[in-house]
Amino acid sequence: MIEILTALILLSIIAAIVALETDDLLHAVIALGAVGFLLAIAFVFLAAPDIAIVQIGVEVISLVILVRATSGRNDAPANPRRRHLGKVIAVTLVGVIGLFGVRSFTQFPEFGSPVMDRFADAPSVTYLLEGLFQTGAPNIVTAVLLDFRAYDTLGEATVLFCAVLGALAILRRKARVSNDKEEDGIK
Repeated sequence: MIEILTALILLSIIAAIVALETDDLLHAVIALGAVGFLLAIAFVFLAAPDIAIVQIGVEVISLVILVRATSGRNDAPANPRRRHLGKVIAVTLVGVIGLFGVRSFTQFPEFGSPVMDRFADAPSVTYLLEGLFQTGAPNIVTAVLLDFRAYDTLGEATVLFCAVLGALAILRRKARVSNDKEEDGIK
């Protein structure tokens, strides 16, 4: 599993560099979308499906907004001297993040060791031992999402709701503008 996570993170870094270095704005948006979706897949492998779902939802909405904002734009290429500075900063930043990532991976516990063995006072111990008694929910996942972490779940649902509303507002405005243009052409 560590190999898969390493590959996903490396692909995310490569996609981020492509997003920074490409001259075409649409290609940069697509590469940025790849970063988000690769990180969502990494969250799934890290056993955080709720974060992955929110990441995918926000990523889709962000891509819609960014593609809409960049469609039809032709920006002139940047100053070559400034581009060189940007490359140096990007490589330095990736190197620092890479070193931090390698250091973090060496500090991880052995894969498969349960959290309850490492931390006796972890919230998961409370959830498993007292979840049924405190909530009355026989499904511990439901108890965690709707009782122990209800505000977190509400916050994630709110983020998704706002993202969908934003996308609908942008798409609806675009439809209105094109309808107005059609009506003006008919008259």
